[in-house]
Amino acid sequence: MTDDAVPPTFPGTLIDRMGITILEVSPERAVGTMPVEGNTQPYGLLHGGASAALAETLGSLAAAAHAGEGRIAVGIELNATHHRGATSGTVTGTARALHLGSRVASYEIVVEDSDSRRVCTARLTCMVMAGRDR
Repeated sequence: MTDDAVPPTFPGTLIDRMGITILEVSPERAVGTMPVEGNTQPYGLLHGGASAALAETLGSLAAAAHAGEGRIAVGIELNATHHRGATSGTVTGTARALHLGSRVASYEIVVEDSDSRRVCTARLTCMVMAGRDR
């Protein structure tokens, strides 16, 4: 995305329902935000699954950019370590490429709270393959 590009939207998807906003996507890096409100578990903390969904979204979008025209990227492994809770505001996720191969792309995704404190560290591995008809 260029500086004047409109962020992509994904109506009717989990991305939309969770309030994720995509700020930047390239094969090497993807950045997005997500509100804590509406994505919490019963104790009022950001749900670990919400952090994982943000991480997989960002890593998958970056891997899709890496895959290129006529190819797709699908997640095959995700792990996440939750370091601290977040109870309000917005979290920001940043995916950075670890490996960009012809068949596999791997990303480290760091999710931080509004005070730039690490909430979650995740790693996503995607398989890159020929596109398929839906």
